[in-house]
Amino acid sequence: MFKIGEFSKLTQVSIRMLRYYDENDLLKPAQTDPFSGYRLYSVEQIPRLQKIIFLRDIGYTVSEIAVALNHWSGDFMADQLKNKQMEVERLLEEEQEKLRRIKTALDSIKKDEVNIRYNFTIKQISSYPVISLRRVIPNYFCEGLLWQELTELIKQTKINLPVRQQCFAVYHDNECKEVDVDVEVCVVTAKAVEVDEPLYFRRTEAVEMMASTMVYGPYENISAAYRSLAYWLTEHAGFKMRGKDRQICHRGPWNEENPAHYLTEIQIELEKT
Repeated sequence: MFKIGEFSKLTQVSIRMLRYYDENDLLKPAQTDPFSGYRLYSVEQIPRLQKIIFLRDIGYTVSEIAVALNHWSGDFMADQLKNKQMEVERLLEEEQEKLRRIKTALDSIKKDEVNIRYNFTIKQISSYPVISLRRVIPNYFCEGLLWQELTELIKQTKINLPVRQQCFAVYHDNECKEVDVDVEVCVVTAKAVEVDEPLYFRRTEAVEMMASTMVYGPYENISAAYRSLAYWLTEHAGFKMRGKDRQICHRGPWNEENPAHYLTEIQIELEKT
């Protein structure tokens, strides 16, 4: 079982939305702790949550989602999606994303597929000397602007960095958030350096056990890796999440034109239960 904050991070759905789905009887917690009142979720609830998100994203209301969930299998839902497909095809170019989602759903609805599962390895992470820039940014999509700001500040201060730079982002929130995301972007240095605010020099914490996996392709694939970790943790009951998670972009917009060839390493700190 996962606490609501853990389930939020693993599914990349905010706590606010999970509570909203609970209040509207779309996704009730698997259990509620009778003493603490904590909502507890299970990995078996992820497929239902994915259906809710899909239906929400294509314009279904709460009441329509409830009906669809009760009639997911069979001709009813297939007919509903075909009608929605015809409607989307009449819309302007900005509606093409909805069309793609519906086509994907029609292809997989009878199989009731779960997204690709990622393989995780456990490794130790050393402490690194880094120059970092930490800010609360509007949302995760603004992380690129944070990297741009860090790059410009380093250029202005004329700091000498290793030829082959190692860079990673640290996410300080304990949940997936829709707004006001606490992110720190870091560049590893060869030695200690003096910097002025808003830059900081520090040593990152060494991590004894870090679950790691590689995500190939566009950044949209990253959320599936977090969902896969939920299955991994369920299958490896001796571990649970702790601390902050990191992302290392080995190939991205600065060295790869095709998003299909991006390579991102996801790292989530673990501890033994």
